[in-house]
Amino acid sequence: MTPILRSHLESIPAYVPGRVIPGAVKLASNEVTFGPLPSVAAAIAEAAGGLNRYPDNAMVELTETLAKKFGVTADEIAVGCGSVILCQNLITVTAGPGDEVLFGWRSFEMYPTATQIAGAVPVQVPLTGDDTFDLSAMADAITDRTRLIFVCNPNNPTGTVVEAADLEAFLERVPPTVVVALDEAYAEYVRPSPAQRYDAIQLHRRHRNLVVLRTFSKAYGLAGLRVGYAVADPTVIEALRKVHVPFSVNTLAQVAATACLRADDELLARTEPIVAERVRVAAQLRAWGLPVSDSQANFVWLGLGADTAEFSAAMTDQKVIVRAFDGDGVRVTVTDPHENDAFLAAVRAWMSARG
Repeated sequence: MTPILRSHLESIPAYVPGRVIPGAVKLASNEVTFGPLPSVAAAIAEAAGGLNRYPDNAMVELTETLAKKFGVTADEIAVGCGSVILCQNLITVTAGPGDEVLFGWRSFEMYPTATQIAGAVPVQVPLTGDDTFDLSAMADAITDRTRLIFVCNPNNPTGTVVEAADLEAFLERVPPTVVVALDEAYAEYVRPSPAQRYDAIQLHRRHRNLVVLRTFSKAYGLAGLRVGYAVADPTVIEALRKVHVPFSVNTLAQVAATACLRADDELLARTEPIVAERVRVAAQLRAWGLPVSDSQANFVWLGLGADTAEFSAAMTDQKVIVRAFDGDGVRVTVTDPHENDAFLAAVRAWMSARG
């Protein structure tokens, strides 16, 4: 006899991570090629001797360090096992069966999946013609059943960012009872124009319903340790703590993240070469006539539409692994010049083969 499971899970796809093929250049998961800074690695090594003990479930040192960094109270900080679990927990504390979770699309794949797992209804609003969140259309889509809105900025997978005035106008239109999650997983790579520049923490102070989400997985190079955080009103943070899985942020993750914040300037300087490579790679792809969005993340997006599957297969044949979203496009991580050149060479070979 088959065990009885929740029937609606049958229609929900499982998350598919980027593929790993031995010997291939992996540009599918937005990882960085460098490891932790020496001071961070040393802190991890020292902490390893205490792994017979449970992690600090309150994550006191990391929470207090984050609070000091942003000039907020510890009651405005929640730490989670990557920012993705905080996304899921925000859905859990705001939405149930019949409620709506709103976001632009295409965006982070876990938004619709986690929404459906909670029994809520995902509401997808198409991006603008330049692959950016259409905040005006999203505001129009709010109903009396809307409980949570995700604004992914820079957006994953397109890398685009919204303008500050549009974001402020959007927040003014959102009812104060609806939570807005500003997902800034790639914030450290943003080099904004004057029109795009805003201070997320200041927005949080002005809008009690705004939650700022960030992670140590990307620019900080701790993807393997899984630690992210939220800055939000204490009422939201208290709810997140109620659904937090005990001890899910492990000891090494807490120690490494805290050490990263103490070496902040040195670590974030590593983003500059990646930003320069992003500009170079995007310029070359555009010179070849390929559709590339204006990315502010550590990846580029090629809106290839019907050619997506063919392009992805051709890259795999050339031992370059990219992330394909069938029928929409391909996301390609920007890393060091050697790996980026391997990708560009594979693209050139694909174009030559097509004539």
